[in-house]
Parts: sequence; C-alpha cells; structure tokens
Amino acid sequence: MKVLTVIGARPQFIKAAAVSRVLRRENTEILLHTGQHYDYQMSEVFFRELEIPQPDYNLEVGSAGHSAQTGEMLIRMEPIFEKERPDYVLVYGDTNSTLAGALAASKLSIPVAHVEAGLRSFNRAMPEEINRVVTDHVSQFLFCPSQLAVDNLRLEGITSGVHLVGDVMYDAVLRHTEAAEKKSNILRSLNLTRGKYLLATLHRQGNVENPKHLLNFLEALSLTKEVVVFPAHPRTLKAIKSAGISLGGNIMLIEPVGYLDMLWLEKNARMILTDSGGMQKEAYWAGVPCVTLREETEWVETVQSGWNVIAGMDQARIMAAVKGFPPPSSHPSLFGAGDASLKIVRHLMNEKRK
Repeated sequence: MKVLTVIGARPQFIKAAAVSRVLRRENTEILLHTGQHYDYQMSEVFFRELEIPQPDYNLEVGSAGHSAQTGEMLIRMEPIFEKERPDYVLVYGDTNSTLAGALAASKLSIPVAHVEAGLRSFNRAMPEEINRVVTDHVSQFLFCPSQLAVDNLRLEGITSGVHLVGDVMYDAVLRHTEAAEKKSNILRSLNLTRGKYLLATLHRQGNVENPKHLLNFLEALSLTKEVVVFPAHPRTLKAIKSAGISLGGNIMLIEPVGYLDMLWLEKNARMILTDSGGMQKEAYWAGVPCVTLREETEWVETVQSGWNVIAGMDQARIMAAVKGFPPPSSHPSLFGAGDASLKIVRHLMNEKRK
C-alpha cells in the first residue's frame, strides 16, 4: 500500500508521527510538507523530537492569506500527486494544508483519508471550520476521534467510510510523556514550580488580529497575579508589538517550544488557557483544568466532563474561570484507548486488499 501524507502545521506533525510509525512497518509512505509552518520552533524541532522521517517533498509555501496560501499549495501539489499516484492521500485536522491536500487528491480521483474527521465548532466564521467541512465532504475515509464526531457526520448525510478510531494525539501523548519527563528541562530553565503557574497560548486569527480581544486577554493574565508562561506564536508576538501592548511583570513571554517541553509544561501547570483545540485535549489527558479562549469548541466532550470551561475573550469571564474553577473529582476516558493509529492503518490496508 502506498500512502501520500500531507502535513504542514505543528498539530499535524504530532498526529502524523503517531500514524507514520505504524504505517511504515508494512507500507510505503510519501511525506509531503507544505511549508505552512516552516521555522525551527514551528517545524523542524518536531521532526527531530518525534523522529519523523524527513519529507520527500517540501513545497515551502510559507505564510500568506488563506486563499493565496491554499491556492499555491494546490498548484504545487498536483504534479506531485500525478507523479506518485498513491493509493490514498492522508490528511490531518483542519488547516489550509488539510484542505489543499483533500481538494488536490479529489480532483485527481485519488481517495482521501481524513484523520480527525467530524469535528464541528458550528462557527463558519472560523477558517478551520470551513476546512473541516469541505474536507469531510470530499473524503472517502473519515477517521473520527469520538462518537460525537460520528454523529456530526451523520447529521450532514455522511455515513459511508466513517470509522470511530479514537484520537491519534492520545497515541502521541502516551508515547512521549515519559520522554518529556526524562528529557525536558523547561521547568528548571524557567525557574518554575510544579502546580504554581498558568500556561497560556493564543494563535487563532479571530483572537490575535482583534486588538480588543488581545488586550482583554493580556490584561486578564496580568490581573491574575500568578506566574503565567506564555509561549507566543509568531503571529501573536507580531500582533502584541503592533498594538503596543505592555505585559504584566508576571507574564513570561517565551518563544514557541518543542513538543516534549510543551507536554511537560502542560503536565505541571495549575491551569491551561488556550484557543488551541489540541491543547484542550492535552490538558484533559494531563489532568489539568482548561479555560478555552473561544465562544465554542469542537472538543465538546472536555466541557461536558467538567474539565474545560468556555470563557471567550471576555476579561471578567477569564478571571472568574481562573479564580473559581476547581477540577472535577472524576476523569472519564475520552477519545479512545491510545490505539487510533493502528486502527487507521488496518482500515486502509483492509480496504486495499478488497
């Protein structure tokens, strides 16, 4: 079986590392990196830490507007797909790389397999939501992390090729948490005490490029008076500087960190504040309460379980969540058993044998 995998952003590197490890045992994988994330801290460090093979192709698209970036990916992907003619094109998540890979493959009648299918925030103003919906509707194989994702697809009339496999990010967390404990020195280098700091991230366009939202968030962090570790996405750092916002002395603004350091920061935080979908889940698996800096989440199960609170970018709601959000006494198993990668590869191999 020959699979062409499309990746381009940090969350996809983590997911692909888990699946590729299983896929390459008996099959051929062609790895295509779009270059959506491209510098060391946003890309190369993940390849090194997660032992991801070097890409067979790197489109080096870089940063651009959504349409321009997606269009350039499509232009550069098509001749590669025609040359390689894989049995399947495998895409992950909800980025522009995901959408471009799915569209390019479907135009060439190459079956698309979408990992993390069926997620819905029901907010069409989010570019990621459009990417999810379109990718699901052109995919032949839809690998869902939860029953809710399966239900979402059914409501849209998608029932063929849908498989409930669990979350491949949980596969990665189980594999790498022990390595993070042994190898990461991030707590020592930042002089942090376990359970005595908040961990915050912010990267979504609707938050970062809205000066009012950004100011609300940073003022809320300052008012907590707690130590806040804030690994800043390049887009976020640029927006903070452009808006001329001053940070409170309790906020430790640092560069993006690698996967192992981030796992260890998450594991030892008192609380996590984020607009990242992946970090909402990682917080849950780490047993750390999470505050979501959006008005909705595609990971509804984390909210239903009581471990995640929706606060949006309202300063008062953020402050209230930070001050009065004790973790629940129960921690149910969500998003599978850590064997999603194996299930995905088996499904594709069995389909190939037909």
